Amino acid sequence: MAKRSEGANAAGARSVLIYSGQDQIGDGIIKLPFLHACRARFPGAHITWLSGLGKTVYAGLLKDAATPFVDEVIECAGVGKSPGELLLPRAIVRNRHFDVIIDTQRLVLRTLILKRLSHRHFVSGTAGFMFSDTRPEKGNGSPRSFSAYLMQLLDLAAPPAVPDPAFAMPLAERVHEAAIALLPEGPSYIGFSPGAGDKSKCWPLDNFIALARKQKDAGRVPVFFLGPDEKDWLAPLASAVPDALFPEWNRRDPYGDVKGPLLVMALAARLKAAVANDSGTGHMLAVGGAPLVSIFAKHDPKKYAPGARLLEVVDAKDYGGVDASLVPIAAVEEALNRLLVRAG
Repeated sequence: MAKRSEGANAAGARSVLIYSGQDQIGDGIIKLPFLHACRARFPGAHITWLSGLGKTVYAGLLKDAATPFVDEVIECAGVGKSPGELLLPRAIVRNRHFDVIIDTQRLVLRTLILKRLSHRHFVSGTAGFMFSDTRPEKGNGSPRSFSAYLMQLLDLAAPPAVPDPAFAMPLAERVHEAAIALLPEGPSYIGFSPGAGDKSKCWPLDNFIALARKQKDAGRVPVFFLGPDEKDWLAPLASAVPDALFPEWNRRDPYGDVKGPLLVMALAARLKAAVANDSGTGHMLAVGGAPLVSIFAKHDPKKYAPGARLLEVVDAKDYGGVDASLVPIAAVEEALNRLLVRAG
């Protein structure tokens, strides 16, 4: 239940502003189910995503993924940057009115700047919801999971009249056709994503190789997902794991225009299971539908675990530290085997 301030009302909203400081690939993927639910709660509203301080993948890599849910994306706007905005908001939002503002960050200055904008209903978790027009009932704090926290904000802004439709990544038919061409029906495919934007989160590459070989010996086909920063791993992996597939590289299919995150998400649906570091690609595989083993190092899986339909987490902190290399191969293999049993 929520406590609503007198006069605050999000019903019938025609304009919704969602504020974020900036969004990298992992952040953007985590937030997609939230955006999907926002569109369901505000079906007729003009929804604006404001990346106040930096860039957002919703204007770049995930533009096509966000388009069904967001009408307008503003990035690098400088909104939330200076105390002077308390007196005079940035020109890009100065003369605009928003029926609903949802503040997804929790720094007091930025929240006060946002609340200065013309609005009818304001929701923010900053300082224990002190500035929010709608608050959780006493004793109900913020959930630890960031995904759950976003949904809490949305529930406070617009409680669902009916359950939100299940999230399914909206992908064009051509994207699915590309995935089928690259991973045809028949084999049991096991995905491996050995990279991460932050290399300190990477489980050793030799461990991925050892696990992929075991999957090959079990009659399954290893499928490696390598981003541009992992290009130099392509030849060593191909040599170490013969018959492994690298669907994003050296392509000969007729769908060369289909690439990037949307292709990864479509390929995820073709996998029996996958193993990934705590990374953007791991979140792509989860959103795409792959049962996932997620290897964590320094971050908290209770806060940042991917939203996979079937998930096994292996955390370095259970093995004495925050270095991913502490995670034994046997622990990941056992998690993968459990996942394969669960997936059926």
